[in-house]
Amino acid sequence: MSASQSTSQKGKAEEIIDTTVEEHLEEESGSSGEEEEVDESAPQASSSAGTSQKKKKKKRAKISKALNALKGQKQVPQGVVDEVLERVKQEHGDVEGVDEKTVRLALDQLKIMDYAKGKTGLGGKGKKDAGDHKFWGTQPVPQLGDEAPTEDGAIEPSKPREEVRQEPYPLPKDFQWSVIDLNDPNQLKEVYELLSLNYVEDNDATFRFQYTAEFLQWALQPPGYHQEWHVGVRVASNKKLVGFISGVPITLKVRDHIIHCSEINYLCVHKKLRSKRLAPVLIKEVTRQCHLKGIFQAIYTAGVLLPTPVTVCRYYHRSLNIPKLVDTKFTYVPRNQTLARMMRLQKVPSSPHLPVREMTEGDLAQVHDLYERYMKRFDMIPLMSIEEMKHQFLSGLGKGDMVKGRREGQVVWSYVVEDPSTHKITDYFTFYSLPSTIIDNPKHNLLEAAYLFYYGSETAMTGGSEDEVDANLKKRLTDLIGDALVVANEAGFDVFNVLTLMDNAAFLSDLKFGAGDGMLNFYLYNWRTAPLAGVKAVGGRAEGRGVGVVML
Repeated sequence: MSASQSTSQKGKAEEIIDTTVEEHLEEESGSSGEEEEVDESAPQASSSAGTSQKKKKKKRAKISKALNALKGQKQVPQGVVDEVLERVKQEHGDVEGVDEKTVRLALDQLKIMDYAKGKTGLGGKGKKDAGDHKFWGTQPVPQLGDEAPTEDGAIEPSKPREEVRQEPYPLPKDFQWSVIDLNDPNQLKEVYELLSLNYVEDNDATFRFQYTAEFLQWALQPPGYHQEWHVGVRVASNKKLVGFISGVPITLKVRDHIIHCSEINYLCVHKKLRSKRLAPVLIKEVTRQCHLKGIFQAIYTAGVLLPTPVTVCRYYHRSLNIPKLVDTKFTYVPRNQTLARMMRLQKVPSSPHLPVREMTEGDLAQVHDLYERYMKRFDMIPLMSIEEMKHQFLSGLGKGDMVKGRREGQVVWSYVVEDPSTHKITDYFTFYSLPSTIIDNPKHNLLEAAYLFYYGSETAMTGGSEDEVDANLKKRLTDLIGDALVVANEAGFDVFNVLTLMDNAAFLSDLKFGAGDGMLNFYLYNWRTAPLAGVKAVGGRAEGRGVGVVML
C-alpha cells in the first residue's frame, strides 16, 4: 500500500469512528432529531419486534453509559474503547485501520469529555440543534480528519446570481416557508417564544435561554441586514411558527483575507418536530438566500462537534449573586468552605477602580479608532464601520432613566475610560444581557447572565518588549474587566460569562473566574484556514489570540 493510500485509509477509519461516536452522543442527548413520535392508539408491532426494540434500547443505554464514563477522566477507559470497536464492527463490518489504538486516539482528539456537554451560556451543558452530521459531509466545509490547510481560501468558487437555485428547497408535507418581519410585533413575539421554549437547554432541564424582543432586534437587525435571511417554517394549516434560522451580514478579517460573510445563528426547531429533519433544510434555505445576495462564506458556532471547528473556546464564569447560584445549583459551595466564606472571598468591590463612564455617541470616533488598532492583535476579527459600532454598542441601551444600574429593555452596557487631562479615551468595555429561565425552581424563575462583548485598551499599544506589554496589559485588563464586574453587579446580574478568546486569559485567574464545562466551537462555511488559537495556544499564538469574534 502506498503512503497516500495509507493516509486515505487512516482518514476513512477515523471518520467512521468519529461518526459512530457522535451518533451515540446524539442518541444519549436526544439532540439528533431522530426521535420517533409514537401514536399509542395505533396497532403495536409483534412481540418479536418489541423484543428487538428492547434489545436495541438496552444496547444504546450500554453505549451511552460507556460514553458518560469519559466525563471528567483524563484517559479514555478501556470499556469505552471496546464499546466503540464493537459498534463499528456491527455497523460497518471489518474496516481496515479501525483498531484499539486508532479508536483511543480518535476519542482523545474528539475530547468527548468536553464535547458531550455541549454549548450553553450557563453551566455549559445545552446543545444547539445544528443539523445532521451526514448533512455536513455534503457541504463545503473541512471534513473531520482532513489535514490542516497550508493556504487560506474558498473551498467552492462563488457563482453568479443566475446560477444560484431560484426556488426554495422543498419542505416536508404540511409545512411552508415564511420570511420573518421582526418589525412586526406579532412575528417578533413568535420568534422569541419559539426560541425561549425550544432553543438551548441544559441536560438537566434546569436552565433555558430567555430571549427578549429587544435582544432579537438588536442581534438580528444590524445596519444592512436582509429580511430574507430571517427564515421561518410554519405549519401550513394553522400558520404556527415551528422553525427558524437567521443570518446577518458581517465582514470578517481572517488572517490576511477580508471576507464578506453571513453570521448564521438561532437555528431552532420545535421540540415535537425534531423527527421531521427540518434543521438541514433550514440551513440549506438560508444558505440559498445568502447566495442570492452574493455571499458565499459564513461563520457559525455550536456546542456539538461538526466538521470541522476552526477553533474551540471554553466558557468561564464569575459568580456575582452566590446565594442564588447555589440555590439554583448553577454552582456549589466547595467542601472546605461555607456559603458565608464563599461570598466573602468573591465579593465584588462597590465602586470602579478606573474613572469609567457610560459611552456616548460623541465617543464613537475615538472608540472606533481604538477598536481597529486593538483588534489587530487577533487573527479572526469583525471589521466594523462607525455606523455598525453605533448599533452594536449604543442601540441597545434601553429606555428611560437608569434605575439600579439598568434601563427598561436594556440589552448592552458600554463604558469608556477617559483621561481627565487630555480627554482621550484610553479604554472601553462592553457586555450584553442574555438571561435564562430557571425551570421548576420554587424560589427563582430567572437567571440574569451578562456576557463580555468587545473591549480595548491603549496599554496594548505602549512601547517596550512584548513581555513588558503583555504584563502591563494583564494588569490593565484586570482593572478594566474588574470594573465591568462592578457595573454588572450593580445592575443585578447573577453571573458574568466570558470565553477563552481575545485577551481574556490574562484576567481570568485574578478576577476569580471559574472554568465552565461548556465548549463553543467556531466554524467557517466554504472557507479553509489553519486552526486558530482559542482554548489552547496554536502555532505560536497564545491562548485566545486567534479569535476576536464574539457571537451573540
